[in-house]
Amino acid sequence: MSTLMIPSAIIEALNNKGSLELDDLYKMVQKIHNDINQNDFNKILMEMEIQGLIRVSKLARNKRRIEAV
Repeated sequence: MSTLMIPSAIIEALNNKGSLELDDLYKMVQKIHNDINQNDFNKILMEMEIQGLIRVSKLARNKRRIEAV
């Protein structure tokens, strides 16, 4: 799995669509990188949030919205 390309795919998807729910973003990235699992995806999102590239906000129970900063 090329984990270096996944953040680029995430940023590209967010720039095209604006903010997305976690499940929708995961499905979009999974179409490009079909070998990514949910745990690796969440780790990459956490790293990107720490770096200040994205913002994750909680909507409801088990629902999160992701947006580019």
